[in-house]
Amino acid sequence: MRRLLLTLRTAASSPVRNARSATVLGRLLAVAFLVCLLTGLYSHFLQEPASWMRFPTSPVWLYQVTQGIHITAGIAAIPLLLGKLHAVFPQLFQHPPVRHPVQVLERASIALFISTSVLQLVTGLLNTYQWYPWPFPFKQVHFALSFVIIGSLAVHIAVKLPLITRYWRARDSYDADGRFVEPSGELDPARAEHEAVRELARMRRDDAPTSARQPAAADPAAAQPRGLVGRVTRWIDDAREPERDPARSRVSRRGFFGAIGASTVGVVALTAGQSFTPLEPLNAFGPRQRGIGPNDLPVNRTASAAKVLETAMDPDWTLTIAHGERTMAFTASDLEAMAQGDERLPISCVEGWSQTAQWRGPRLVELMALVGAPSDRSLRVTSLEEKGGYRVMLMGPEYANDPTTLVALEVNGGRLDIEHGYPARMIAPGRPGVLQTKWLSLIEVI
Repeated sequence: MRRLLLTLRTAASSPVRNARSATVLGRLLAVAFLVCLLTGLYSHFLQEPASWMRFPTSPVWLYQVTQGIHITAGIAAIPLLLGKLHAVFPQLFQHPPVRHPVQVLERASIALFISTSVLQLVTGLLNTYQWYPWPFPFKQVHFALSFVIIGSLAVHIAVKLPLITRYWRARDSYDADGRFVEPSGELDPARAEHEAVRELARMRRDDAPTSARQPAAADPAAAQPRGLVGRVTRWIDDAREPERDPARSRVSRRGFFGAIGASTVGVVALTAGQSFTPLEPLNAFGPRQRGIGPNDLPVNRTASAAKVLETAMDPDWTLTIAHGERTMAFTASDLEAMAQGDERLPISCVEGWSQTAQWRGPRLVELMALVGAPSDRSLRVTSLEEKGGYRVMLMGPEYANDPTTLVALEVNGGRLDIEHGYPARMIAPGRPGVLQTKWLSLIEVI
């Protein structure tokens, strides 16, 4: 096992795999996860608010921006996490695996952080495509994992804080020739690699028959193969050993960080167009495209999936509004005959995509006035859907009394398509799309 770990550590050595690289990538990753946590908590409490919580309804694009940032930061974290794992990879093969009790906590926090982070990022990415090849509920697990990640990250930072502080600045991490400097003044990765090479050589000599034992070559390059393989091997060794060619090490580091930066910018640019209009022309991999779908809007939950094809198209459909014992029912014709409000509001979904549209329909505050609803009451809104986590939606008084909240009958100049909530749907400023209830059936004053 010792020989295996030493061999793997030697093979994994590289100028970019050091504490400075890990610190740089670690702080970028920490920022990305912190942004995801804060924007994710905002989205979570919008969907499951405490009774005392009230949220801003202006600007109307607030959730559009926060959820777009949430998804974008999560996608950006993927190449950053891979780069971080690359930088610390040789540490997996140290011998002995644990040298003091603090390392038990350190390695446990790292294992927990890596496993939960990978699961969180992969499931979050697949959620943007609405693909759920797992048996657990996404929303609840995604929410719980966020605290596991932040907690394990906090433990990891606390344990590694001296090392992070030591290598926070580049000028303290490399000498004048661009070689990485250990706190003791020794060089790394050359030191770790050379120690492993010497140990491996000693083990091989001890294992060999006495007659076959020979002194180690003074120059490691002498033992390297010749020809093309030899040139490639020498080029790799020169890059690994900064004392031979410090300039090569600097190029290697710049290339590594350049690759991580280009990957991060690339995945963001090619997916963020689903959330941010300026990047729309580059939206190559985002699962939603602007302007595509019924009423020129993308569709998440279809009428077929909600099983409302018959009930929504029923000519006897009515929207019931109830306040205590006072109840009123409105047909589609009744709603169309009322004063209509026109508002330009975004649909912003938890999967990350958003699109602004022109909505038209009666203002909710005016409908509530017809049943004498007080302005400080919340609403319970029920859809025609047969089942689903968002069949019943709660709406706080800040949204119920906002004049821009509509019971929408039209969108983008045409009657609502059944895929977008025909005969009527809710549209309010600054709310997640899952709370903009489609196929309205009942509105109750709580």
